[in-house]
Amino acid sequence: MPALASHRKPRTRVRTTPAVGLTTAALASVTLLSTQSATAAPSEPKPGIEEVQKKVDDLYRQAGTATQHYNKAKTASAEQRSEVDALLEAAAKRADKLNETRRELGSYAAAQYRSGSIAPTATFFLADDPQAYFDQDQLMARMTSRQQKAVADFRTQQKEAAAKRVEATKSLEALTASQESLRTSKQQVQAKLTEARSLLSKLTAEEKARLAELEREKEAEARRKAEELARQQAAAEEKAEEAAKEEAAQEEPGTGTGTGDTGGSGSGSDSGYATKAEKVLAFAAAQIGKPYVWGATGPSSYDCSGLTQAAWKEAGVDLPRTTWDQVEVGTRVATADLRPGDLVFFYDDISHVGIYKGDGMMIHAPKPGANVREESIYYMPIYGSVRPA
Repeated sequence: MPALASHRKPRTRVRTTPAVGLTTAALASVTLLSTQSATAAPSEPKPGIEEVQKKVDDLYRQAGTATQHYNKAKTASAEQRSEVDALLEAAAKRADKLNETRRELGSYAAAQYRSGSIAPTATFFLADDPQAYFDQDQLMARMTSRQQKAVADFRTQQKEAAAKRVEATKSLEALTASQESLRTSKQQVQAKLTEARSLLSKLTAEEKARLAELEREKEAEARRKAEELARQQAAAEEKAEEAAKEEAAQEEPGTGTGTGDTGGSGSGSDSGYATKAEKVLAFAAAQIGKPYVWGATGPSSYDCSGLTQAAWKEAGVDLPRTTWDQVEVGTRVATADLRPGDLVFFYDDISHVGIYKGDGMMIHAPKPGANVREESIYYMPIYGSVRPA
């Protein structure tokens, strides 16, 4: 009997072990599925096409801001490089003068050696502190006025050469900082553009078609606002002309000399600006179709402020490089008072600019992937406008 009992126990264990294993596997499978379901549940839904459009527009705007930082750093770097080169050249000239004076003092020492009075001058050249040695009245008394002048020049040139070296070193440090800022801005632009392209590349053909439709709707609304501005400006112009005619009709014959002079002056000023604006717009129109490239100033491609700078240069007006500096040039004007040639700035961070053409329209270099074109000034939120000249 004991033998039979001992024989049955192992068989019982053999039958139960797989059952335990299957149960464990089943539980593990259920747990895994539950975990996967729990993990998959909170995944974010795919953004709507309107959200994608807003995100892409914002990324392009941020890239525009980074572009202006790049332009600013590039301008600072170029200016700093010129300053460093000038300082290094000045330091080299100081060194040449110092060496020339040193040779002159050497000739005095040689002359003293030939005359047998080497000790004082030789001591000067061999001394660790020549300045302290020259402070001795005995030596100064033995020198001629020409020699004393040479020594005084030597001291002055030593100080000036040292000052130039310090100045050049500081300027080099500033240049290094500008170049680092340039690299950082470049990386920021590239990162924003890469992110925007990545978002667009994930769109289906249907989503791309919807995005294009949204763009057309946005452009149509902006153009409608431009047409409304054009009507308002035309009405204001007509009203001003009528008022001028009425004023002229009320004047008595033979009078109005003073008024004529004043009007002539204003008319001359308006005419001068109109002539410049005509050149600006002719240049800008000739660039239509050329690609936007961040950091570009022409002639084959432009960024927004590069185009405005080049256009106004055609009229003899030198504008600074960035939108942030251009907005500070000239006279501020209200949107309702815009005239052809005025600069219109966009967004709260003033990261974009265009050239007003008239009738609510502008010529501008829009964004990466687009070409210089004519567009409504209401396509983007307006910050303000200036008349550069």
